[in-house]
Amino acid sequence: MTNKFSAPALLVGISLMYAGSLQMAQAGSEDNQSAPESRFKIYGWLQSGITANPAGPASHENFGRLFDDRSNEPMLNQFVLTGERTLDPKATGFDWGFKVQALFGSDARFIHSLGMFSNTMQSNIVQPDLPEAYLNLHLPVLTEGGVDVKLGKFVTLEGAETIDPRTNVFYSHSYIFNFGTPLNDTGMLATIHATKWLDIMGALTRGVNTSIDDNNSSVAFEGGFGLNFNEGKFTLLASTHIGPETPHDNVNLRYLNDITATWKITDKLTTITDLNYVYDDAANATGFGAAQYFTYAINDWLTAGIRGEVWRDAQGFYVVQFAGNHDPMLALEGAPITNPDTVSGGSTTYGAITIGAGIKVPVPKPFTDLVIRPELRYDRSLNNTTPFNDSSDRGMFTAAVSVILSF
Repeated sequence: MTNKFSAPALLVGISLMYAGSLQMAQAGSEDNQSAPESRFKIYGWLQSGITANPAGPASHENFGRLFDDRSNEPMLNQFVLTGERTLDPKATGFDWGFKVQALFGSDARFIHSLGMFSNTMQSNIVQPDLPEAYLNLHLPVLTEGGVDVKLGKFVTLEGAETIDPRTNVFYSHSYIFNFGTPLNDTGMLATIHATKWLDIMGALTRGVNTSIDDNNSSVAFEGGFGLNFNEGKFTLLASTHIGPETPHDNVNLRYLNDITATWKITDKLTTITDLNYVYDDAANATGFGAAQYFTYAINDWLTAGIRGEVWRDAQGFYVVQFAGNHDPMLALEGAPITNPDTVSGGSTTYGAITIGAGIKVPVPKPFTDLVIRPELRYDRSLNNTTPFNDSSDRGMFTAAVSVILSF
């Protein structure tokens, strides 16, 4: 498993992208001055990072991590291009939109849905994926706010963190994001705007991280409700995903439940609370925990953050180290995994604390944003197991930095 990412190649790619985008921006500058902003946009980002692990595990794996799983190696996490026509938020009649998003990078190993790029470049650490591809409809029915319907492949409702790195506080992800929530669904999602402060969601999908192919022949349900108070300063999303997820098993259910509350206490201080509970019938396996975030905007270009988390994997079923680039898909398919470094952490209660910052750096057009995110993190088993650093340590310290360039 060698990392194919080359820094010189990346710099050349950025230069070419910048030159081409600059020519297009100059050619359309006069029209843009007079025309209203279009609801159709093409945009994207590039994320790269490195996670240093002073213990230097021989497997080069940071146990319990997904997107930042490789230790002491630079990662091309995501190069993303998106074409999107958004719905009109003030629409009173029928409206339509869509979103198509393509991704190339090391994060694709973990976000594939079965049957869609899941066997493409499977031996490489960088792979292609299609995180979202859906039609979006607004229907003026049932309530004054109407109903929005997504048809296709879309990211799931659960959790405080997302695949899109621009919305996250840190480079590394929580145990809840990695092991307590689904990442994507394929099916139909309806959102009823019941009142100005209440949305009700319901979806029928093919199951957790499945699309064209399924590891069984049953559908799943995803749904919940969202609250929005004080002009968005306090929001709460309670959601659940229920369905058979065990390969070749259409009877036993897996329940993934999450509550995320976000409170903008002041213009500078924000708190996020993420509560999670999961249960699998087939394995009789329980997982649960909480993550607490605080962010403080020191000024326009510097934001500090801290995240504390405790997550219990009671039967050692959920938290795993995937050492092979194709191992996450093999697990989803129910195929055997032969890599000896792909291991579980056993029955463990995990604690983790992360501190970091987001530093915004001015960039020329057509780039829109450059954010540098350094972080320090310490993970520890709270019940004397030794899952970290090749199953030899009770704790693991990492120091990381990532860069997100948006355009």
